[in-house]
Amino acid sequence: MKERNLEGKVALVAGGTRGAGRGIAVALGEAGAIVYVTGRSTRKSRSEMNRKETIEETAELINKNGGRGIPVRTDHTDSQEVRELVLKIEEEQGKLDILVNDIWGGDPYIRWEEKFWEHSLENGIKVQRTCLESHLTTNYYAAPLMIRNKSGLILEITDGIDYRYRGNLYYTLIKSSIINLSRCLAEELKPFGITALSLTPGFLRSEAMLDHFGVREDNWKDAVKKDPHFIVSETPAYIGRAVVALAKDTNVFSKTGTSTSTWKLSEEYDFTDLDGSRPHWGNYFRDKFGEEL
Repeated sequence: MKERNLEGKVALVAGGTRGAGRGIAVALGEAGAIVYVTGRSTRKSRSEMNRKETIEETAELINKNGGRGIPVRTDHTDSQEVRELVLKIEEEQGKLDILVNDIWGGDPYIRWEEKFWEHSLENGIKVQRTCLESHLTTNYYAAPLMIRNKSGLILEITDGIDYRYRGNLYYTLIKSSIINLSRCLAEELKPFGITALSLTPGFLRSEAMLDHFGVREDNWKDAVKKDPHFIVSETPAYIGRAVVALAKDTNVFSKTGTSTSTWKLSEEYDFTDLDGSRPHWGNYFRDKFGEEL
């Protein structure tokens, strides 16, 4: 039986439809938290990502694993919808303990093969709003619930732990800005005992990535023939376990303002992926490319 160390905690996973967000939402539910799952993809309509996964499915997975999942369709670029979401949480639970910002939705707009001056400027700017402004808007409305109780954990999910170039200007700007956002949040929320930090997975074996390689979770290693780096990939459950470890840590405030990763936290908190392995993208990257992460 899973340890329910987060019993009584209330969490909001913004962007919990699939991938890391779904893995985090399910893990928090398994640990006992009440989890609000938000996103734009529902059984009634899909977002521009045009993926089959829905917030209702994520909530059902939480419930199946012994937690309590509450799906709320929310466009996090719409300030009124976010405001109504936070009011709903306040009215139903009276507090918010954990906020996970994993809103993405940028895949339809990023063209990896194009330099910034070749890329659609309209799409480049739109992806900033979809994937960065949404994080800021969610913090704006959600943080006061934590400030009132002078406690809370805010996790900004990103790609990477530093400001290095990630293969596309618009993508890099988003992901590095989210790291900086977490550091700024940490500074302004310190007086209220609220922890804010950014967290990155390694090579995430998400539903979309499995589809990209034409494999399933039970035969995912077949994709290594197409991309050898996939051998060190990790399931969304891995980052979910990382988030639970942080949420359980009574000394987590010592990490406020930092940028961390699943592989670093797995060493510190001694958790593994679903198959018992401990994927370490940092070690792999160092051995393959001679650079430290």
